[in-house]
Amino acid sequence: MKISEKLVKPIHEAKYLDVENSDRYRSITRLFYLNYEKLKYWMYQEEVYEELTEDAYFAGYTVEQCQQDLETLTNWGNLATIQDTRRVTSIEEFKNKKFRYQLTETTVEIERMVIRLENLFIEGASLEPTLLERLRFSLGRMAEMRENDTEKIYGWWNELNNDFIRLNQNYQDYMRELNSVKAEEMMKTKEFLVFKDRLIEYLRSFVKSLQVNVTAIEQILKKIQPETVQYVLDQVTVYEMSIPRIEVELDEEQIYERMKGRWENIQNWFAGAGGAESEAMKVFDTTNEVIRKITRYANRLSEQNNSGANRREEYRKLSVMFAKCRNIGEAHKLSAMVFGVEKPLHFKGDFARQTESINSGVFDEEPREIQIQPRIRNYREKAKRSGIQDRTREKETVRQAMLERLEEERRLLKGYIVNNRLEFASLPEIEPQVRDVFLTWLSKGLENKSHRAKTEDGQIFSILLEDADRTCVLKCTDGTFRMPAYTIVFHDRADAK
Repeated sequence: MKISEKLVKPIHEAKYLDVENSDRYRSITRLFYLNYEKLKYWMYQEEVYEELTEDAYFAGYTVEQCQQDLETLTNWGNLATIQDTRRVTSIEEFKNKKFRYQLTETTVEIERMVIRLENLFIEGASLEPTLLERLRFSLGRMAEMRENDTEKIYGWWNELNNDFIRLNQNYQDYMRELNSVKAEEMMKTKEFLVFKDRLIEYLRSFVKSLQVNVTAIEQILKKIQPETVQYVLDQVTVYEMSIPRIEVELDEEQIYERMKGRWENIQNWFAGAGGAESEAMKVFDTTNEVIRKITRYANRLSEQNNSGANRREEYRKLSVMFAKCRNIGEAHKLSAMVFGVEKPLHFKGDFARQTESINSGVFDEEPREIQIQPRIRNYREKAKRSGIQDRTREKETVRQAMLERLEEERRLLKGYIVNNRLEFASLPEIEPQVRDVFLTWLSKGLENKSHRAKTEDGQIFSILLEDADRTCVLKCTDGTFRMPAYTIVFHDRADAK
């Protein structure tokens, strides 16, 4: 897939379908489209307002709202405007700018799509075997196209492609309906048996037509010479380039590649490419699979209806047999034979019995519960739910321990500060954690322009750079390193202010 600029460009013209006040925008756009189909391309604001207010839905609609909606649709690119100067009789009217509005090409196509969506479940899809015959007839005329002029070739080409597109879309839409969840549920109901035969006959007639026409079309495609295909594609491209279009730049190479791609799609659909199975054969297999599925559902429904009728007689017979039992023991035995497990599971183990008598039955001993686990790899026992426990005491203990540790560290650090000064050159051997704290303070101070910062407990300090040119060796328990001889001076609260 090649990502082009047109593909990633947002379509602002479709914004009116799903925004605030979309009911007004869609009504205005539909009004323009209906007039467009009547070859009335331009409309004035007054005409739009009068048409809308005739409906009770727009009873409270104002002229100002209509003008605002038209301006919004114009900004989104749905309407094109032109100032009407023919009806101007004064300078004031010219300044008020009376506009005529017209639907843009993009909006016309969007409205056509919206109308198709609105009628999607009304029209429905269908299988048309006549399209296969028309395609076979059109492809058979391809050799004659070399003797016709460019205009007739272009008309033949459009007819061929339109039939192929209709065949593809209608089949895909119809198969989607048959494989939908709604169709699956409907096939499980008794009402499905009423038109089951008619549906199967409809699908089989399409399969028969598909089988006959695809074989004939394959033979036709084999006889078509590559020179004929090249000639037809060239003539179609030439005619496409000759059609005058306003504000549309045509690329001859791009048009030719598009026409060539359409022809290759038709060839691959009927004859396949590179030894691969053709799309027509996939359609054939898919349709047969749908017929088999329909038959299975129908047979299952028939079996259920028949079994329901037989079960009533069986239940009546069993009721008579239970009524003839002399005691509860015989009833238990009969129930075990009728409703018991056909192949019961036997658990072997060293179970403690209450009696060793071989004459005791199942009903004479106490029941025993045995927990079993499924034999699957990813089985996990369900976590036991428990209430929220009060851990206030544990949290307080941890908090006190942390405070004591921080206080201990604070005392340790203050032991290295003499007269509110921490001189790195005068430090003895220190622990790594102490060194990390001192270097953190030093880094904070050096990052500030005033070389002042705060410790974790709010103590303000500053860095003296007087001896920064001189180096010193800082000794630690895990090693030594050389650094500038900085001095950190800690200030009292009053001095800091």
